[in-house]
Amino acid sequence: MRPVPPSAADEREAARALVLRHGWNAVAYQILNPGMRRWFAAAGDAVAGYASFGGVRVVAGAPVCAAGRLAEVAAELERDANARGERVLFFGAGARLERTYAGRRDHVLVRLGAQPAWDPAGWDAIVRGKASLRAQLHRARNKGVAVTEWAPERAREAPALRAVLADWLATRGLPPLGFLVTPDLLGDVRDRRVFVAGRGGEALAFLVATPVPARAGWLVEQWPRARAAPNGTTHLLVDAAVRALAAVGAPYVTLGLAPLAAHGDPAAGAPPAWLRPLFAWLRAHGRRFYDFRGLEHFKGSLRPDAWEPVFAIAQGTRFGPGLLRAVAGAFSHGAPEALLARALAGGAREEWRRLRARGLRRAPAAAPHREGRGRWEGP
Repeated sequence: MRPVPPSAADEREAARALVLRHGWNAVAYQILNPGMRRWFAAAGDAVAGYASFGGVRVVAGAPVCAAGRLAEVAAELERDANARGERVLFFGAGARLERTYAGRRDHVLVRLGAQPAWDPAGWDAIVRGKASLRAQLHRARNKGVAVTEWAPERAREAPALRAVLADWLATRGLPPLGFLVTPDLLGDVRDRRVFVAGRGGEALAFLVATPVPARAGWLVEQWPRARAAPNGTTHLLVDAAVRALAAVGAPYVTLGLAPLAAHGDPAAGAPPAWLRPLFAWLRAHGRRFYDFRGLEHFKGSLRPDAWEPVFAIAQGTRFGPGLLRAVAGAFSHGAPEALLARALAGGAREEWRRLRARGLRRAPAAAPHREGRGRWEGP
């Protein structure tokens, strides 16, 4: 008699138990997010989250398992994928998996960027030593913004937070993505911590901190804000969250990957020659869709204690365009060309709307006229 496959809920709970025991990579808990597929080792002691596209199994970070089993589990995952006609690409791999594959000729490493890390115990000294950060905090407080932590049962599916998220998504240059950047985190926040910035009973922004259990640390996974949120609101959220984590003795917090950020040894995982011009163009001109420079600047302005390099590690001897397309497909839930077309169309509509609004503001008013000159509306 064939065994009955576990339900999706049972599978997720099995994965959650492994993550809460062994999750070391900053993105480990994210394999529990909606839309993520999961693979389990034959021994049942390891799990990995992934998305498949174009014959490539794009794995979120690294397998979640005991440190001593990492190399063996990664090899087992690759054998399973290869038997199904797929190559494996570990996206967002941290130092443990990077050390496992460094120097091997049958895999290629490409640096994706870096993630900033802090020991929360030193946060107060950072704030006291950085006048511009204090100014941002004062700016939000002077506008009446305050941050409180919401219990999981209050934050789960809260309409006020859903409204903030919807308003924030409406300002993005890309349609909602998936894989490691899914915006839908409010369905299950029992292991997470949620901080809400509000004013006069109205939620203006929120921050979701996600556990990194094996490091007793936290990943700031999401911080959407409504358009009505004053400047400094995001800084105020980060400040409140890091202070709360310091209060419970958490030794590690990260704001996650800053894509294309150049910190540390530039030779480690340098992209292939064909990819470097694309990365340079994205940093210089990709702000319409994703503000790489702005994100790196914001994270760097908070004076991290360290920048941890983050890699893509792929089977094979070269990182070709097919692997890049597979990564884009994993994030876009399908053909990345369709996502790009939608993004370009949305960008064109937004640009046209801005031009029309600017033109209307500057159009001469019909009346009144004074001293023979029409009244001009400024921008």
